[in-house]
Amino acid sequence: MTDFATSVERLHNQVRHWEGQRWKAKAEQMYGLVQLLADLGADAEGRPHRPIPREHDMVLPDQLRVVTDDLIAAGPVPAEAIAAVDEVRRSM
Repeated sequence: MTDFATSVERLHNQVRHWEGQRWKAKAEQMYGLVQLLADLGADAEGRPHRPIPREHDMVLPDQLRVVTDDLIAAGPVPAEAIAAVDEVRRSM
């Protein structure tokens, strides 16, 4: 879990200061990660998947934090989540 939290923190620090223009090429990828993490959290809690609201791009770092906290609280973080965060972080 620490590796996951560290990877998410690194990704968050990497993108939290981005302006609108910088997000244009990467927003959909980040949104996809946020949705995946939300879905994995729902699976861990036995809840149905629900779409994450697609807000302004600059809200994505906050959404990342919220779904990450929920996933960590739900129990063991799946390897799929760790790999997805690392992949997005490398591509940003």
